[in-house]
Amino acid sequence: QVQLVDSGGGLVQAGGSLRLSCAASGDTLSRYNVGWFRRAPGKERQFVAAMSGSGNSAYYADSVKGRFAISRDNAKDTLYLQMNSLKPEDTAVYYCAADRSIAAVTDPGGSQINYWGKGTLVTVSS
Repeated sequence: QVQLVDSGGGLVQAGGSLRLSCAASGDTLSRYNVGWFRRAPGKERQFVAAMSGSGNSAYYADSVKGRFAISRDNAKDTLYLQMNSLKPEDTAVYYCAADRSIAAVTDPGGSQINYWGKGTLVTVSS
């Protein structure tokens, strides 16, 4: 089974950018559909973005469409989330996720996902 380690979070001013990374080990990442979710303080976990195993299809939450970009480098077994034009409401712990099911990684709450990173905190100041 795959293990995921997410990183790249930090403190950034509104309008700034960050790139999150998620390194996979234990299995080949290309076998999995992948995604990013976030949990803001006092809120439920929510879907941010997902990508199919092949990388041919990408999905985004409306709140991040046009600002965030998900990508993957299967040769490096690494998943990325480029976040631009960050807003204070993007503040959250961000989690990478992987599953054999595309439905799981595109589910609004990610309740069916089997593999998770431990999360990386993104704080956007106004």
